[in-house]
Amino acid sequence: MTGKAEAVRAMFTRIAARYDLMNSLMTGGQHHAWRRVAAAAVAPAPPGLALDLATGTGDLALAVRAARPAHSVVGADFSEAMLHHARVKLRARREERVPLLAADALGLPFRDATFACVTSAFLLRNLADLAAGLAEMARVTGRGGLVATLEITRPGLPGWDALFGLYFNRVVPLIGALVARDRAAYTYLPQSVERFVTPAGLAQLMTRAGLRNVHYRRLGLGTIALHVGTA
Repeated sequence: MTGKAEAVRAMFTRIAARYDLMNSLMTGGQHHAWRRVAAAAVAPAPPGLALDLATGTGDLALAVRAARPAHSVVGADFSEAMLHHARVKLRARREERVPLLAADALGLPFRDATFACVTSAFLLRNLADLAAGLAEMARVTGRGGLVATLEITRPGLPGWDALFGLYFNRVVPLIGALVARDRAAYTYLPQSVERFVTPAGLAQLMTRAGLRNVHYRRLGLGTIALHVGTA
């Protein structure tokens, strides 16, 4: 595992207990709606298992289960602390069709074409090798299956972009320091967005990874990009 991967895993381990609270505070609770949109995007996938990568505390996996109630969803994450909180949530909801496992998105322990759809929320910026991660997502998705990803992005609109940048770079680290007691993690967050590819650039990379008909739409006043591609 690379130095970046180890650092990211350590970071998510530190913030796991306050992860859901921070997401709700930072987004005004809108992150649940974005996950429902992503889940709806893979609802038309062929019958079969779904995979939610970097499942965290399981919110997107639960949304996919609701959108595809006839099928199970495997939740995978490389942070055991995150998986612990996901298990607590799943037990509280008596959800038995979301098995969880520890796995690295750059080396998934699944055969080719295992899943009818693969989802991720806010994973890609954290990968040490983005192209390899996208290739793995495409590899484990069966022909005709769907891959959907959610990522934060700069809105790119004059005025609003500056306001978003001020909030993201100044306010979010302060909230992280006060609530999660981890300013470093929530300073890394906006920095990782600044370094990440544009939505158009990500669509190109997904196509190079072997996905077809890749398209994206913006959510959250342009601050969230949902990409969808067909295997």
